[in-house]
Amino acid sequence: MILSLLWLSLVSSVMGGVQEVWWNITYVENANPDGLFDRRVVGVNGTWPPPPLDVNTTDSLVVHVHNSLEQPTTLHHHGMFFNSSSWMDGAAGVSEWFGLFLPLPALVTHRLSFIVFSGIPPNGDFDYVVPINSSGQWGTYWVHAHASGQYVDGLRAPLVLHPPTEVHSYDEEFTVVLGDWYHQQHADLLQQFLSIANPGGAEPVPDSAVVYFAQNASYLGPISSSSPSPVTAAVGFNENATLPFQPGKTYRLRIVNTSAFAAFFFWIDGHEMRIIEVDGTDVEEAPVDTIGIAVAQRYSILVTARNDTSSNWAIHANMDVDMFDTVPDALNPNVTSSITYSSSASTTNLGAVDDYNVVDDITLVPVQAIAAPPPTKTIVLEVIFDTMDDGTNHGTFNSTVYNSPEVPAILSTLSLGGNATFAQAYGPQSFVVDHMDVVDIVVLNADAGKHPFHLHGHKPMLVGKAEDYTSDDPTLNPPLVEGQMADNPGVWFFHCHIEWHLEAGLALQLIEAPLVAQQHDGVPQKLKDNCEALGRPISGNAAGFASTTDLQGLTVGPFPQKLGWHPRGIGAMFGCVFTAALGMATVVWYTLGGHITEEEMEEEVKAKIAAKEKRGRLFGLLRRQAGLDGDQLRAAEGYTEPQARRFSEKLDREQNSNIISLCGQIIANAYSR
Repeated sequence: MILSLLWLSLVSSVMGGVQEVWWNITYVENANPDGLFDRRVVGVNGTWPPPPLDVNTTDSLVVHVHNSLEQPTTLHHHGMFFNSSSWMDGAAGVSEWFGLFLPLPALVTHRLSFIVFSGIPPNGDFDYVVPINSSGQWGTYWVHAHASGQYVDGLRAPLVLHPPTEVHSYDEEFTVVLGDWYHQQHADLLQQFLSIANPGGAEPVPDSAVVYFAQNASYLGPISSSSPSPVTAAVGFNENATLPFQPGKTYRLRIVNTSAFAAFFFWIDGHEMRIIEVDGTDVEEAPVDTIGIAVAQRYSILVTARNDTSSNWAIHANMDVDMFDTVPDALNPNVTSSITYSSSASTTNLGAVDDYNVVDDITLVPVQAIAAPPPTKTIVLEVIFDTMDDGTNHGTFNSTVYNSPEVPAILSTLSLGGNATFAQAYGPQSFVVDHMDVVDIVVLNADAGKHPFHLHGHKPMLVGKAEDYTSDDPTLNPPLVEGQMADNPGVWFFHCHIEWHLEAGLALQLIEAPLVAQQHDGVPQKLKDNCEALGRPISGNAAGFASTTDLQGLTVGPFPQKLGWHPRGIGAMFGCVFTAALGMATVVWYTLGGHITEEEMEEEVKAKIAAKEKRGRLFGLLRRQAGLDGDQLRAAEGYTEPQARRFSEKLDREQNSNIISLCGQIIANAYSR
């Protein structure tokens, strides 16, 4: 069964223009889209959110970027192929450089590759050329930072590609932007996440969710009765956001989930929805009650407006809280916006649903379906999260944590010559595939969580899907199998798009047709200059050497904890066993009569009393002046064990009192002299 097209063949360029935009990436203070908390965000040209991009497929797109941040940055146009030009893809450590900028608190462990920022250095520039007119692509995409989680802090925007003629008919369109929202800075959250204080790997839970709308490269404003934050006064968010509908019209809603962590359930009260696009692939119309949309996923739906304008209607976007380890009491995971027919009408909200009737996306049929070719190469990956030897929790493929190389992998590919075909030259978690290989990527999820995987530079086929059973038996719980053809030479990232999982190491790099890629070397000098400005080499293997095996200095690990007996463990086990054996022996000895009788105990008490009387106090310097009288001795002999003990303690107190009194007299006499 095929979910989406594998359509990576180069197509003839269509004559068109060049759409240029200038983005100065800046910090923006006091943004408050959820109305709950003012915070600093990463925006564009001093505003937030960054502007939406609308481009015709007859044009190419050039994004001129200036970095006004304190750290390096980069942009990734999510879902775009960048045929034979993967250096424009913007993936950290794969196509661009990065540098170290964050301090490490004493109780926090970060891997070097994920506390560094790739791409454009502070006060630097780079021009991203997105060859849309030669990509053969159209539909709904998005652009976001691919360095140090900056998109968690707000550097993200929708990208829509318009073909000359659409497959499906509609009157008007809107873009619906969904996203989770954090009140803390990403850097602070990352320190908490990759910490020995978080050995279970609980991901940071969002503080809220945001929903806002765009149309024709502009965001829709708030409803008239709202009081938005001054920073975001031009944009409507959540309950202050609305879509203006006119009776009888059919609208296309392009839905983009820009979250770092949260998936969403999306539906509209009082209206029918029909899916027509998934992740840039047109599909046959399919009615649906609710859409489950994972991180980074995109859907297009058709919605026909009602003829009755007496009521406005609620739009629901509920976060999938099953993904969270805990749900804080202060979190409202359910966001509501609206469709407006009349500004004077009230809004009908049908409330929560008992169960989400989500579409099974494996049943969707591409408009241009192609048969899956038989695989020529298979890569098997097991997803495992575990506490590593440094005490932190990390995600792995096949128990190996991904670390970015010292040299961007695409520059290694272009500089190693014939040695570029050796996977070990690129460091751990690197796979080399030949030109036009048909590769099946088999993902076995041994983790309890859900993982939305993303392969750069390709649109893979989904050729197998799990049944969501909790079982290790592959006949009951088959793996996810993604098929793709190696027809796009370069280096491409494959990773979980939950930002916390990516930064925990759940990623790999696919080196595709390296010898063919060398024939298309068009890396701009500016990219190399940016690498050198960050103090990084621009040639050689992953560590910067002209070798396939010498990777000295390359960051690796952390590693799974080694099983077996360590000296401290052996000592602890011996102590536990010895103590248990001694305790058991004591119980047996007592049961067999090996204990002191009451008579023996009384004799021991009397012996102690006599010894104390004979010894006196203060190491024998002070003695009682009189012993027990006859009545006291007779009483002591008749005491039971507890009574004898109390009698002995009474004598001790009396003697101590006498000693204290005597000491007081000695001191008084000394002062009187």
